Amino acid sequence: MGMPEFRDSGITRRQAITDIIESIALEQAALSHILNAEGEKIQKIVGLSAIPDDIEIMLATNKSVKHMVNSITRLEVLLQTKLELFENCLCDVEL
Repeated sequence: MGMPEFRDSGITRRQAITDIIESIALEQAALSHILNAEGEKIQKIVGLSAIPDDIEIMLATNKSVKHMVNSITRLEVLLQTKLELFENCLCDVEL
């Protein structure tokens, strides 16, 4: 197997950076939707739980949500690191 061949895509450096920043914003929007769904999950469980036997379901739901929030937090740190790569980026002004 030989070396892969890379072709010029014709995309400017500025456009590539813009695309990366846009992808970060889209990922953050997706993560906010996931967090919203987790909040709705908790609201539903709390609203349905009227008897003490439901405590196990509530604890399991809490554990699941906690795991998801922790995962999203780690992803947000990665996205922030990715965004910081372009913090002091100077791009030529395109006319």
